[in-house]
Amino acid sequence: MKQSELFTKMRKEAPSDEVSKNAELLIRGGFVHKEMSGVYSYLPLGLRVLRKIENIIREEMDKVGGQEVLMSSFQPKENWEKTGRWESMDDLYKVKDSSDREVALGPTHEEVVVPILKNYVSSHKDFPANPPLSIYQIQNKFRMELRAKSGMLRGREFMMKDMYSFHTSQEDFEKFYAKMQDVYKTIFSRVGIGHLTYLTFASGGTFSKYSHEFQTLSSAGEDTIYIDEASGIALNKEVFTDEVLSQMNLKKEKLVEHKAIEVGNIFDLKTKYSKPFDLSYTDEKGEKHTVLMGCYGIGLSRLLGTVVEVLSDDKGIIWPESIAPFAVHLLVLGEDEAVLKEAGKVYDSLSKVNIPVLFDDRPGVSPGEKFAGSDLLGIPMRAVISARSMKEGGVEIKKRTEEKGKVVSLDELIKLCSKNSTN
Repeated sequence: MKQSELFTKMRKEAPSDEVSKNAELLIRGGFVHKEMSGVYSYLPLGLRVLRKIENIIREEMDKVGGQEVLMSSFQPKENWEKTGRWESMDDLYKVKDSSDREVALGPTHEEVVVPILKNYVSSHKDFPANPPLSIYQIQNKFRMELRAKSGMLRGREFMMKDMYSFHTSQEDFEKFYAKMQDVYKTIFSRVGIGHLTYLTFASGGTFSKYSHEFQTLSSAGEDTIYIDEASGIALNKEVFTDEVLSQMNLKKEKLVEHKAIEVGNIFDLKTKYSKPFDLSYTDEKGEKHTVLMGCYGIGLSRLLGTVVEVLSDDKGIIWPESIAPFAVHLLVLGEDEAVLKEAGKVYDSLSKVNIPVLFDDRPGVSPGEKFAGSDLLGIPMRAVISARSMKEGGVEIKKRTEEKGKVVSLDELIKLCSKNSTN
Protein backbone atom coordinates (compact mmCIF):
# COMPACT_ATOMS: atom_id res chain seq x y z
CA MET A 1 0.00 0.00 0.00
CA LYS A 2 1.24 3.48 -0.87
CA GLN A 3 0.97 5.89 2.03
CA SER A 4 0.10 8.74 -0.33
CA GLU A 5 -3.08 6.84 -1.22
CA LEU A 6 -4.07 6.11 2.38
CA PHE A 7 -7.01 8.34 3.27
CA THR A 8 -6.04 8.50 6.95
CA LYS A 9 -3.37 10.83 8.27
CA MET A 10 -1.17 10.75 11.34
CA ARG A 11 -1.68 13.34 14.06
CA LYS A 12 1.04 15.10 16.04
CA GLU A 13 -1.11 15.72 19.08
CA ALA A 14 -3.19 13.35 21.15
CA PRO A 15 -6.94 13.99 21.44
CA SER A 16 -7.57 16.23 24.44
CA ASP A 17 -10.26 13.92 25.85
CA GLU A 18 -8.14 10.76 25.81
CA VAL A 19 -6.26 9.80 28.96
CA SER A 20 -5.14 6.28 27.96
CA LYS A 21 -1.91 5.64 26.13
CA ASN A 22 -3.38 2.92 23.91
CA ALA A 23 -6.15 5.13 22.51
CA GLU A 24 -3.82 8.11 22.18
CA LEU A 25 -1.33 6.21 20.03
CA LEU A 26 -3.94 4.36 17.99
CA ILE A 27 -5.79 7.58 17.18
CA ARG A 28 -2.61 9.54 16.42
CA GLY A 29 -1.44 6.77 14.10
CA GLY A 30 -4.75 6.60 12.26
CA PHE A 31 -5.55 3.06 13.38
CA VAL A 32 -8.92 3.90 14.93
CA HIS A 33 -11.40 6.77 15.08
CA LYS A 34 -13.22 7.63 18.28
CA GLU A 35 -16.99 7.92 17.85
CA MET A 36 -17.80 8.49 21.53
CA SER A 37 -16.58 7.33 24.90
CA GLY A 38 -15.94 3.58 24.71
CA VAL A 39 -16.80 3.32 20.98
CA TYR A 40 -14.22 3.22 18.18
CA SER A 41 -14.26 2.62 14.43
CA TYR A 42 -11.41 0.66 12.88
CA LEU A 43 -9.59 2.39 10.03
CA PRO A 44 -7.51 0.54 7.38
CA LEU A 45 -4.36 0.12 9.49
CA GLY A 46 -6.25 -0.82 12.64
CA LEU A 47 -8.45 -3.29 10.81
CA ARG A 48 -5.39 -5.08 9.44
CA VAL A 49 -4.13 -5.58 12.99
CA LEU A 50 -7.54 -6.66 14.25
CA ARG A 51 -7.92 -9.22 11.45
CA LYS A 52 -4.52 -10.74 12.28
CA ILE A 53 -5.49 -11.12 15.93
CA GLU A 54 -8.78 -12.61 14.79
CA ASN A 55 -7.04 -15.12 12.52
CA ILE A 56 -4.66 -16.25 15.27
CA ILE A 57 -7.58 -16.86 17.62
CA ARG A 58 -9.60 -18.61 14.91
CA GLU A 59 -6.71 -20.94 14.10
CA GLU A 60 -6.36 -21.95 17.75
CA MET A 61 -10.11 -22.45 18.22
CA ASP A 62 -10.27 -24.61 15.11
CA LYS A 63 -7.37 -26.75 16.35
CA VAL A 64 -9.40 -27.85 19.39
CA GLY A 65 -12.44 -28.65 17.26
CA GLY A 66 -14.37 -25.42 17.75
CA GLN A 67 -17.20 -24.91 15.27
CA GLU A 68 -17.57 -21.29 14.22
CA VAL A 69 -20.99 -19.62 14.09
CA LEU A 70 -22.27 -16.06 14.01
CA MET A 71 -25.16 -15.44 16.36
CA SER A 72 -27.58 -12.53 16.42
CA SER A 73 -26.86 -9.36 18.37
CA PHE A 74 -30.58 -8.80 18.98
CA GLN A 75 -31.62 -11.34 21.63
CA PRO A 76 -35.13 -12.26 22.82
CA LYS A 77 -36.15 -10.72 26.14
CA GLU A 78 -37.83 -13.96 27.22
CA ASN A 79 -34.50 -15.82 27.02
CA TRP A 80 -32.93 -13.35 29.41
CA GLU A 81 -35.93 -13.59 31.71
CA LYS A 82 -35.50 -17.37 31.87
CA THR A 83 -31.96 -17.02 33.19
CA GLY A 84 -32.88 -14.11 35.48
CA ARG A 85 -30.39 -11.77 33.88
CA TRP A 86 -32.93 -9.37 32.31
CA GLU A 87 -33.18 -7.68 35.70
CA SER A 88 -29.92 -8.70 37.37
CA MET A 89 -27.41 -7.65 34.69
CA ASP A 90 -26.95 -3.94 35.24
CA ASP A 91 -24.87 -3.25 32.12
CA LEU A 92 -27.34 -4.86 29.71
CA TYR A 93 -28.52 -2.65 26.85
CA LYS A 94 -32.29 -3.01 26.50
CA VAL A 95 -33.71 -1.87 23.17
CA LYS A 96 -37.38 -1.09 22.60
CA ASP A 97 -38.92 -0.74 19.11
CA SER A 98 -41.96 1.31 18.03
CA SER A 99 -44.34 -1.49 19.07
CA ASP A 100 -42.89 -1.53 22.60
CA ARG A 101 -41.24 -4.90 22.02
CA GLU A 102 -37.99 -5.20 24.00
CA VAL A 103 -34.82 -7.08 23.08
CA ALA A 104 -31.36 -7.30 24.58
CA LEU A 105 -28.37 -6.00 22.64
CA GLY A 106 -26.00 -8.90 23.16
CA PRO A 107 -23.22 -8.52 25.74
CA THR A 108 -22.66 -12.30 25.71
CA HIS A 109 -24.44 -15.25 24.11
CA GLU A 110 -25.36 -17.94 26.63
CA GLU A 111 -29.02 -16.97 26.21
CA VAL A 112 -28.76 -17.57 22.46
CA VAL A 113 -26.39 -20.50 22.04
CA VAL A 114 -28.24 -22.79 24.48
CA PRO A 115 -31.66 -22.48 22.78
CA ILE A 116 -29.96 -23.02 19.43
CA LEU A 117 -28.27 -26.19 20.61
CA LYS A 118 -31.49 -27.51 22.14
CA ASN A 119 -32.80 -27.94 18.58
CA TYR A 120 -29.99 -30.31 17.64
CA VAL A 121 -28.95 -32.42 20.64
CA SER A 122 -30.94 -34.81 22.81
CA SER A 123 -28.92 -38.02 23.14
CA HIS A 124 -25.48 -38.81 24.54
CA LYS A 125 -24.62 -39.82 20.98
CA ASP A 126 -24.89 -36.16 19.97
CA PHE A 127 -21.94 -35.29 22.24
CA PRO A 128 -18.61 -36.46 20.84
CA ALA A 129 -15.87 -36.97 23.41
CA ASN A 130 -12.85 -36.10 21.26
CA PRO A 131 -13.03 -33.30 20.51
CA PRO A 132 -15.96 -32.27 22.70
CA LEU A 133 -18.80 -30.25 21.23
CA SER A 134 -17.78 -26.58 21.27
CA ILE A 135 -19.17 -23.57 19.45
CA TYR A 136 -17.52 -20.17 19.06
CA GLN A 137 -17.97 -16.85 17.34
CA ILE A 138 -16.11 -13.59 16.83
CA GLN A 139 -18.41 -10.59 16.83
CA ASN A 140 -19.25 -7.24 18.39
CA LYS A 141 -20.66 -7.13 21.90
CA PHE A 142 -22.43 -4.28 23.71
CA ARG A 143 -22.33 -3.35 27.38
CA MET A 144 -23.58 -0.25 29.16
CA GLU A 145 -20.16 0.63 30.52
CA LEU A 146 -20.26 3.78 32.65
CA ARG A 147 -16.48 3.89 33.16
CA ALA A 148 -15.37 3.86 29.52
CA LYS A 149 -12.22 5.89 30.04
CA SER A 150 -9.42 3.45 29.28
CA GLY A 151 -9.50 3.55 25.49
CA MET A 152 -9.72 0.10 23.92
CA LEU A 153 -9.44 -1.55 27.34
CA ARG A 154 -12.98 -0.77 28.44
CA GLY A 155 -15.58 -0.32 25.71
CA ARG A 156 -19.31 -0.07 25.27
CA GLU A 157 -19.03 -1.75 21.88
CA PHE A 158 -16.19 -4.22 21.49
CA MET A 159 -15.18 -7.27 19.51
CA MET A 160 -15.04 -10.56 21.39
CA LYS A 161 -14.41 -14.23 20.80
CA ASP A 162 -16.74 -16.29 22.92
CA MET A 163 -16.68 -20.09 22.92
CA TYR A 164 -19.10 -22.44 24.67
CA SER A 165 -18.40 -26.11 25.31
CA PHE A 166 -20.99 -28.79 26.12
CA HIS A 167 -20.32 -31.98 28.07
CA THR A 168 -22.01 -35.09 29.44
CA SER A 169 -19.53 -35.62 32.27
CA GLN A 170 -17.46 -33.52 34.65
CA GLU A 171 -14.36 -35.46 33.63
CA ASP A 172 -14.90 -34.56 29.98
CA PHE A 173 -15.37 -30.91 30.89
CA GLU A 174 -12.25 -30.76 33.07
CA LYS A 175 -10.05 -32.24 30.32
CA PHE A 176 -11.26 -29.65 27.83
CA TYR A 177 -10.99 -26.84 30.38
CA ALA A 178 -7.35 -27.72 31.03
CA LYS A 179 -6.69 -27.86 27.30
CA MET A 180 -8.20 -24.40 26.85
CA GLN A 181 -5.80 -23.01 29.45
CA ASP A 182 -2.92 -24.08 27.23
CA VAL A 183 -4.66 -22.80 24.10
CA TYR A 184 -5.06 -19.36 25.65
CA LYS A 185 -1.40 -19.29 26.68
CA THR A 186 -0.51 -20.06 23.06
CA ILE A 187 -2.73 -17.25 21.77
CA PHE A 188 -1.21 -14.64 24.06
CA SER A 189 2.29 -15.80 23.15
CA ARG A 190 1.48 -15.57 19.45
CA VAL A 191 0.27 -11.98 19.74
CA GLY A 192 3.42 -10.99 21.61
CA ILE A 193 2.40 -10.64 25.27
CA GLY A 194 2.82 -14.18 26.57
CA HIS A 195 5.82 -13.19 28.69
CA LEU A 196 3.68 -10.63 30.54
CA THR A 197 0.48 -12.66 30.89
CA TYR A 198 -0.42 -14.87 33.86
CA LEU A 199 -3.10 -17.48 34.37
CA THR A 200 -4.81 -16.02 37.41
CA PHE A 201 -7.16 -17.62 39.94
CA ALA A 202 -10.29 -15.53 40.45
CA SER A 203 -13.63 -15.91 42.15
CA GLY A 204 -16.04 -18.34 40.53
CA GLY A 205 -19.05 -16.38 41.78
CA THR A 206 -22.17 -18.51 42.03
CA PHE A 207 -20.93 -21.04 39.45
CA SER A 208 -17.82 -22.65 40.89
CA LYS A 209 -15.06 -22.25 43.44
CA TYR A 210 -12.70 -20.57 41.01
CA SER A 211 -12.64 -19.17 37.52
CA HIS A 212 -9.46 -18.36 35.65
CA GLU A 213 -8.47 -15.04 34.17
CA PHE A 214 -5.53 -14.22 31.95
CA GLN A 215 -3.96 -11.04 33.27
CA THR A 216 -1.29 -8.99 31.49
CA LEU A 217 0.98 -6.91 33.70
CA SER A 218 0.53 -3.20 33.08
CA SER A 219 0.47 -0.06 35.18
CA ALA A 220 -2.66 0.88 33.19
CA GLY A 221 -4.51 -2.18 34.44
CA GLU A 222 -7.59 -1.85 36.61
CA ASP A 223 -7.10 -5.23 38.34
CA THR A 224 -4.73 -6.03 41.18
CA ILE A 225 -3.13 -9.47 41.17
CA TYR A 226 -0.61 -11.22 43.42
CA ILE A 227 2.08 -13.42 41.88
CA ASP A 228 4.17 -16.14 43.44
CA GLU A 229 7.20 -15.68 41.19
CA ALA A 230 8.71 -19.05 42.08
CA SER A 231 5.69 -21.03 40.88
CA GLY A 232 4.14 -18.53 38.48
CA ILE A 233 0.80 -18.84 40.29
CA ALA A 234 -1.26 -15.65 40.32
CA LEU A 235 -4.33 -14.65 42.36
CA ASN A 236 -6.81 -11.88 41.77
CA LYS A 237 -7.20 -9.51 44.72
CA GLU A 238 -10.82 -10.65 45.16
CA VAL A 239 -9.67 -14.19 46.14
CA PHE A 240 -6.69 -13.03 48.16
CA THR A 241 -7.77 -14.50 51.51
CA ASP A 242 -6.00 -16.55 54.15
CA GLU A 243 -8.27 -19.50 53.35
CA VAL A 244 -7.40 -19.45 49.63
CA LEU A 245 -3.69 -18.98 50.34
CA SER A 246 -3.76 -22.00 52.62
CA GLN A 247 -5.64 -24.12 50.07
CA MET A 248 -3.11 -23.25 47.41
CA ASN A 249 -0.11 -23.63 49.71
CA LEU A 250 1.02 -20.04 49.14
CA LYS A 251 2.72 -17.71 51.61
CA LYS A 252 1.48 -14.12 51.70
CA GLU A 253 4.95 -12.66 52.25
CA LYS A 254 6.24 -14.24 49.03
CA LEU A 255 3.52 -12.79 46.80
CA VAL A 256 4.24 -9.69 44.72
CA GLU A 257 1.47 -7.19 43.97
CA HIS A 258 0.98 -5.98 40.38
CA LYS A 259 -1.55 -4.02 38.34
CA ALA A 260 -2.83 -5.97 35.35
CA ILE A 261 -5.25 -5.96 32.41
CA GLU A 262 -7.64 -8.91 32.06
CA VAL A 263 -7.29 -10.08 28.45
CA GLY A 264 -9.23 -13.34 28.68
CA ASN A 265 -11.17 -15.66 30.97
CA ILE A 266 -12.40 -19.22 31.13
CA PHE A 267 -15.31 -20.39 33.26
CA ASP A 268 -17.04 -23.50 34.53
CA LEU A 269 -20.74 -22.71 33.98
CA LYS A 270 -21.97 -26.08 35.27
CA THR A 271 -25.74 -26.11 34.52
CA LYS A 272 -26.33 -22.39 35.13
CA TYR A 273 -27.59 -21.78 31.57
CA SER A 274 -28.45 -25.25 30.33
CA LYS A 275 -30.95 -25.88 33.15
CA PRO A 276 -33.30 -22.90 32.51
CA PHE A 277 -33.72 -24.03 28.88
CA ASP A 278 -33.81 -27.74 29.76
CA LEU A 279 -30.79 -28.48 27.57
CA SER A 280 -30.44 -32.16 28.37
CA TYR A 281 -29.58 -35.57 26.96
CA THR A 282 -30.51 -39.19 27.58
CA ASP A 283 -27.77 -41.66 28.47
CA GLU A 284 -27.38 -45.30 27.42
CA LYS A 285 -30.06 -46.31 29.94
CA GLY A 286 -32.51 -43.72 28.70
CA GLU A 287 -32.07 -41.54 31.79
CA LYS A 288 -32.19 -37.78 31.38
CA HIS A 289 -29.34 -35.46 32.46
CA THR A 290 -28.69 -31.73 32.21
CA VAL A 291 -25.78 -30.74 29.95
CA LEU A 292 -22.66 -29.30 31.58
CA MET A 293 -21.13 -26.16 30.04
CA GLY A 294 -17.95 -24.12 29.97
CA CYS A 295 -17.30 -20.71 28.44
CA TYR A 296 -14.11 -19.11 27.17
CA GLY A 297 -13.78 -15.43 26.26
CA ILE A 298 -11.19 -13.13 24.73
CA GLY A 299 -11.82 -9.48 23.95
CA LEU A 300 -10.07 -8.81 20.65
CA SER A 301 -10.34 -5.03 20.86
CA ARG A 302 -9.08 -5.09 24.44
CA LEU A 303 -6.25 -7.41 23.40
CA LEU A 304 -5.25 -4.98 20.65
CA GLY A 305 -5.28 -2.10 23.11
CA THR A 306 -3.29 -4.12 25.63
CA VAL A 307 -0.54 -4.85 23.10
CA VAL A 308 -0.22 -1.12 22.42
CA GLU A 309 -0.31 -0.28 26.13
CA VAL A 310 2.48 -2.66 27.13
CA LEU A 311 4.72 -2.75 24.04
CA SER A 312 4.92 0.92 23.08
CA ASP A 313 7.67 3.40 23.95
CA ASP A 314 7.94 7.20 24.04
CA LYS A 315 8.12 7.30 20.22
CA GLY A 316 5.06 5.21 19.45
CA ILE A 317 3.76 1.69 18.98
CA ILE A 318 5.95 -1.42 18.69
CA TRP A 319 3.88 -4.08 16.92
CA PRO A 320 4.93 -7.74 17.21
CA GLU A 321 5.61 -9.21 13.78
CA SER A 322 2.66 -11.58 14.11
CA ILE A 323 0.01 -8.84 14.20
CA ALA A 324 1.71 -5.82 12.61
CA PRO A 325 -0.31 -4.14 9.85
CA PHE A 326 2.67 -4.52 7.49
CA ALA A 327 5.99 -6.33 7.63
CA VAL A 328 7.98 -3.41 6.22
CA HIS A 329 7.67 0.37 6.26
CA LEU A 330 9.49 1.61 3.16
CA LEU A 331 10.56 5.25 3.22
CA VAL A 332 11.91 7.27 0.31
CA LEU A 333 13.91 10.37 1.22
CA GLY A 334 14.35 13.28 -1.17
CA GLU A 335 12.96 14.12 -4.60
CA ASP A 336 15.87 12.89 -6.74
CA GLU A 337 14.52 11.00 -9.75
CA ALA A 338 17.01 8.14 -9.39
CA VAL A 339 16.11 7.69 -5.70
CA LEU A 340 12.39 7.70 -6.45
CA LYS A 341 12.88 5.14 -9.21
CA GLU A 342 14.90 2.87 -6.92
CA ALA A 343 12.30 3.13 -4.18
CA GLY A 344 9.59 2.15 -6.65
CA LYS A 345 11.67 -0.84 -7.70
CA VAL A 346 12.09 -1.98 -4.09
CA TYR A 347 8.34 -1.56 -3.44
CA ASP A 348 7.44 -3.60 -6.52
CA SER A 349 9.97 -6.31 -5.64
CA LEU A 350 8.61 -6.72 -2.11
CA SER A 351 5.02 -6.72 -3.34
CA LYS A 352 5.72 -9.37 -6.01
CA VAL A 353 6.85 -11.86 -3.36
CA ASN A 354 3.82 -11.05 -1.15
CA ILE A 355 5.69 -9.19 1.57
CA PRO A 356 3.19 -6.68 3.00
CA VAL A 357 4.76 -3.24 2.69
CA LEU A 358 3.60 0.28 3.46
CA PHE A 359 5.42 2.66 1.09
CA ASP A 360 5.84 6.21 2.42
CA ASP A 361 6.04 7.86 -0.98
CA ARG A 362 4.55 11.16 0.21
CA PRO A 363 6.19 14.10 -1.59
CA GLY A 364 7.20 17.23 0.28
CA VAL A 365 7.50 15.50 3.66
CA SER A 366 10.80 15.97 5.51
CA PRO A 367 12.97 13.00 6.52
CA GLY A 368 12.46 13.86 10.20
CA GLU A 369 8.69 13.77 9.84
CA LYS A 370 8.83 10.45 7.99
CA PHE A 371 11.08 8.89 10.64
CA ALA A 372 8.86 10.13 13.47
CA GLY A 373 5.76 8.82 11.66
CA SER A 374 7.39 5.46 11.13
CA ASP A 375 8.19 5.17 14.84
CA LEU A 376 4.60 6.09 15.71
CA LEU A 377 3.12 3.45 13.38
CA GLY A 378 5.43 0.81 14.86
CA ILE A 379 5.87 -1.49 11.83
CA PRO A 380 8.59 -4.06 12.73
CA MET A 381 11.03 -3.23 9.91
CA ARG A 382 11.90 0.17 8.45
CA ALA A 383 13.62 0.27 5.05
CA VAL A 384 14.97 3.57 3.73
CA ILE A 385 15.91 4.48 0.18
CA SER A 386 18.03 7.63 -0.08
CA ALA A 387 20.98 8.97 -2.05
CA ARG A 388 23.23 7.77 0.77
CA SER A 389 21.82 4.24 0.87
CA MET A 390 22.13 3.95 -2.91
CA LYS A 391 25.73 5.12 -2.73
CA GLU A 392 26.41 2.40 -0.16
CA GLY A 393 24.85 -0.17 -2.45
CA GLY A 394 21.42 -0.97 -1.12
CA VAL A 395 18.65 -0.30 1.37
CA GLU A 396 19.13 0.96 4.92
CA ILE A 397 17.12 -1.20 7.29
CA LYS A 398 16.39 -0.91 10.99
CA LYS A 399 14.06 -2.87 13.23
CA ARG A 400 11.63 -0.81 15.29
CA THR A 401 13.32 -2.08 18.46
CA GLU A 402 16.86 -1.24 17.30
CA GLU A 403 18.78 2.02 17.69
CA LYS A 404 21.02 1.72 14.64
CA GLY A 405 20.40 0.46 11.14
CA LYS A 406 22.53 -1.13 8.44
CA VAL A 407 22.65 -1.19 4.66
CA VAL A 408 21.74 -4.45 2.90
CA SER A 409 21.06 -5.46 -0.67
CA LEU A 410 17.53 -5.81 -2.01
CA ASP A 411 17.93 -9.59 -2.11
CA GLU A 412 19.02 -9.62 1.54
CA LEU A 413 16.02 -7.46 2.46
CA ILE A 414 13.63 -9.86 0.74
CA LYS A 415 15.21 -12.88 2.43
CA LEU A 416 15.07 -11.21 5.82
CA CYS A 417 11.46 -10.12 5.41
CA SER A 418 10.39 -13.51 4.08
CA LYS A 419 11.92 -15.18 7.11
CA ASN A 420 10.33 -12.81 9.62
CA SER A 421 6.96 -12.23 7.99
CA THR A 422 4.04 -14.26 9.30
CA ASN A 423 1.56 -12.76 6.84
